[in-house]
Amino acid sequence: MSKWDKKESLQQNKGSVWPNMGRGDLSQKRLGVHRRKRGDLSHDDHRKLVKADPKSDKYLSFIGSLDVRVNMDDVVRREDSKYYPALSMMASKASYNNEAYLKTTVENYWKYQGKPTTQVLIALDKHEDRHTYVVAFRGTEPFEADAWCTDLDISWYGIPGVGRMHGGFMKALGLQKNVGWPKEIERDENLPPLAYYVIRDILRKGLSENDKAKFIVTGHSLGGALAILFGTILCLHNETLLLERLEGIYTFRQPRVGDGAYANYMRQKFKEHHVRYCRFVYCNELVPRLPYDDKEMMFKHFGTCLFFGTCPMNSRFSFISSHILSSLFNIFQDVCVIYVLEEQWNKNYFSLCCVITMTYNAILEIIRSFIIVRQSGVYYREGWFLFAFRTIGLIILGVPAHGPQDYFNSTLLGKIEKHFKAD
Repeated sequence: MSKWDKKESLQQNKGSVWPNMGRGDLSQKRLGVHRRKRGDLSHDDHRKLVKADPKSDKYLSFIGSLDVRVNMDDVVRREDSKYYPALSMMASKASYNNEAYLKTTVENYWKYQGKPTTQVLIALDKHEDRHTYVVAFRGTEPFEADAWCTDLDISWYGIPGVGRMHGGFMKALGLQKNVGWPKEIERDENLPPLAYYVIRDILRKGLSENDKAKFIVTGHSLGGALAILFGTILCLHNETLLLERLEGIYTFRQPRVGDGAYANYMRQKFKEHHVRYCRFVYCNELVPRLPYDDKEMMFKHFGTCLFFGTCPMNSRFSFISSHILSSLFNIFQDVCVIYVLEEQWNKNYFSLCCVITMTYNAILEIIRSFIIVRQSGVYYREGWFLFAFRTIGLIILGVPAHGPQDYFNSTLLGKIEKHFKAD
């Protein structure tokens, strides 16, 4: 049984972070599947209409409502090779919810100040003689304007010898105007601290005091972009202690963050420091295909892409045939089909030849909502809110894959063991 005995909470507003710390342990309640109502509106005993409190422990964010599971102890063991990817996805989706919900469901304290635009959760996972810090960056909530501004700021920020990177993501991580990324900074007490430096200092302290500890970095959507950029600045600053203890970076539905020169730089650095980096992409997901990889925008992915869905084919006829067979196998078998690629198929999303197969896949995923419990067990039950969200995929193709449910299921049901060596 793993214990998470330390949790840190960071909230960032316009590139800054406020750290707050709490202590506690997860209890045996983590073994059960906890499901909570979204709580948009409710009635009291007198039939009076009551608006839900966004700070309530029963209140879920939009993304949190799509997958309400808060444990994985019954379905994956610490010694399993898929433990880290599953733990990464669990932490990534947990970071979307509020303080009271997290405190109730994981029996710990997650203290926040103000309205976060970028948030990261840090937890220490203790298991016998191996301790692992989990750094999970929060992604974009659909109705969060500030986070959308970060996503849509596709200006370039260049670093000589490294390459060009997404300006909005860099600012969210703590890039300083006219200063850039100095290795050390003088803290101005009148200003909120910067995200990268606060997280780095927490890890420096924790790892230097615990020879057994390593850490992983993860994130979903925008959180995935911040996770890989955090590793980038560690390389830029040559943070030897942290890079030696970095177990891996696992991102889910991560957008592209840099150009070809940046991709080559990161390949070299991760190879040099033996850092494992895996991008998880689920089927027709839109976000990993943005910003475009074309002559105008020139964004590039790098690293290992674990793609869950249909194997790409060159022939249009064989592609459609392969898609139908693969999708049927994926839907009606207790597995998720996985491919290891350098880049996901249909890399820029908008392709007329893929519309038929994407629509077909959307239909099959609605069918799977009804049969997955029978196939895989009650742990994988899907609620009405997720089912309604899946129906949107019949109109706006690929949108349902935005949620964490399919990614989490893929790490648990997918045959990913051969891609990860058990430690």
